[in-house]
Amino acid sequence: MSKGPVLIDLEDTPKAPGPDAAPPVPDTQPVPAPEGRAMQTVATLAARRPSRLARLFWGLLATILGAVVSIAAYDFVMGLIARAPLLGYAVTVLFAVFLLVMLVVALRELAAFSRLARIDKLHRAADEALSSNDLAAARGVTRSLTRLYAGREDTRWGRDRLAQYGDEQLDAVSLLGLAETELLTPLDKAAEQEIEAAARQVATVTAIVPLAMADVVAALTSNIRMIRRVAEIYGGRSGTLGSWRLARAVMTHLVATGAVAVGDDLIGSVAGGGVLSKISRRFGEGIVNGALTARVGVAAMEVCRPLPFNRGKRPSVTGLVKRALTGLFGQG
Repeated sequence: MSKGPVLIDLEDTPKAPGPDAAPPVPDTQPVPAPEGRAMQTVATLAARRPSRLARLFWGLLATILGAVVSIAAYDFVMGLIARAPLLGYAVTVLFAVFLLVMLVVALRELAAFSRLARIDKLHRAADEALSSNDLAAARGVTRSLTRLYAGREDTRWGRDRLAQYGDEQLDAVSLLGLAETELLTPLDKAAEQEIEAAARQVATVTAIVPLAMADVVAALTSNIRMIRRVAEIYGGRSGTLGSWRLARAVMTHLVATGAVAVGDDLIGSVAGGGVLSKISRRFGEGIVNGALTARVGVAAMEVCRPLPFNRGKRPSVTGLVKRALTGLFGQG
């Protein structure tokens, strides 16, 4: 019996297949298409209207906290005056200045609401003048529009053109079309640039930042800032509360009309979204969130614009997003 190693020659034995020859595992679970979940969450949160019970709860809570803080501040100041009169009076002056600042902030918010209401009233008057082809009403709208932009240098040329050729227009459609072309065209371009910047920012944060809820926070802040800037461009500069109210109105309109729903045509037509969504789901989500931000921006233009789109062309969401994302994720 041999005690050494035993060698077995396998030259004539067929080799078993290796891992490199194994067939690929079938993909039974296709990658889901991007949904723009961050923007859909933002739209749902902004459009949600609190219940009466919730409004009553927060109103009572604010009243109670205000009373407690006021009484505590009064007791604190009176006690401080009793102990150290000079220091107490100095603190009283500080409280008085603080209350004055709060009053100024409140007045600014009221003025912001007034500006937004003025734009809305002008928009409704233009709609009525166009629907009835009322030339007298249209002339009233153009006069109000001229007064609205009287102090702005970027509309001076358009106001001069409107004053020069406005009397030659013989119907409401032509007159308001002239006002729209001469006064609102440069403002429309500025608003489109703001929309493109917001769409680019939302898409970038969604695609690059992997932190949970970071895309939702970025989408919410970017969209509110974009809506505020669009309102300022058209002369409806809003405060903090006015911006939130305007954002909720825009989001409510989008949710009601189903404009925050994502279809295959949106993904396929925007900057090669179909290809990028297969390479990286985050890139696909970024493109869809950017496209939905552009939809919000166009809706904000329609809400904040003092005249409805008539002679001027309503901006294309696909065109806005393509310009915003060109070079960001590559060409589609």
